[in-house]
Amino acid sequence: MRDEPAPSGKPSFRDVVAAYVGLTKPRVIELLLLTTVPVMFFAARGVPPLGLVLATVVGGALSAGSASVLNCVYDRDIDEQMRRTRRRALPRHIVTPRAALVFGLTLGVVSTVVLFVWVNPLSAALSVTANAFYVLVYTMVLKRRTTQNIVWGGAAGCFPALIGWTAVTNELAWAPVICFLVVFFWTPPHTWALALRYREDYANVAVPMLPVVAPANVVARQIVLYSWVMAGVSLLLWPVADTGLFYPVAAVVLAAVFLVEAHRMWARSRGTEDLGVIKPMRLFHTSNLYLSLLFVAIAIDPLLPF
Repeated sequence: MRDEPAPSGKPSFRDVVAAYVGLTKPRVIELLLLTTVPVMFFAARGVPPLGLVLATVVGGALSAGSASVLNCVYDRDIDEQMRRTRRRALPRHIVTPRAALVFGLTLGVVSTVVLFVWVNPLSAALSVTANAFYVLVYTMVLKRRTTQNIVWGGAAGCFPALIGWTAVTNELAWAPVICFLVVFFWTPPHTWALALRYREDYANVAVPMLPVVAPANVVARQIVLYSWVMAGVSLLLWPVADTGLFYPVAAVVLAAVFLVEAHRMWARSRGTEDLGVIKPMRLFHTSNLYLSLLFVAIAIDPLLPF
C-alpha cells in the first residue's frame, strides 16, 4: 500500500466536513442499519410505519456514529501508526481530539433524544447501552488486553437487531435475541479475516488480535468453528419466530456459501502464512454479503404469502 502525502496548509471547509463524517465510520453505520431495518419489518410482520423507520434510522445512525467517533478519539495513538487508519482525521490533525470528543458526545446525546422522543425509551436505553459497551468495554478495556477482544466486544454491534425489534413492539422477545446471536457469532469470522490481512499493523501497535498471536491455520480453524455456530443459530429463527419457508431456505443457502468459503480458507492456510495463498479478504467480503442477504431475507419473509 502506498502512503499518501500528509496534507499541507490549512484544510478547506470541505476537507473538515469530510473529516468529521469520516470519524463516524459511515460504512460501519450502513452495516449496523442493515441489521436494524429488516428486523423492524420482521417485527411488524409487514411494512412498519415509515416515520418510525426514519426516526429509528436517524437515531441509530447518530448513536453508531457517536461510538465510532469516541473510538477514534481513544485510539488516535495507534491509528497514527497503522497503515489502515493513519489517514483518519485525528492522525492527520484535521480535527483536534477535543473537537472530536465534543462531536462524539453531542451525537450520542442527540441520538438518545431522537430515540427516546420519536421511538420509545426502551430503544433509547438499548442504544445507550450499546454505545457505552463499545466505548468503555471494548475500546478502553478489551481491545488492547485480550485476544477475545472482538468476541465479547463485538456484542455492541449486535444491539441494532434488538433496537429494530423494540422500536416496533416496545418489548423484547426471543426472535430479536436470535438475530442478536447471529451477529454475535458472525463478528469473529468477519473481523479475524480482516485482521489477518492487517495483522502486521495490529502487531506493530501491540493490539493482541487473534491473528497476531496465533498462526493463520489456528485463526482459520476458529473461523470455521464460529461459522458453524452462526449457521446453526440462524436456523433457530425458523421455529422460534414461526417464519415462512422463504427464510430457512435462504438461511441454508447463504450458510452453505459462507461455510464453503471458510473451509476453503482453512484448507489454504495449512502449512503457510502467505496471505496471498490464504486470501482472507475473500472471506471478509463473503461475510459482508452473507449478513446483508440474510437480513434482507428476514425482511422479505413476512411480506410473502406463504
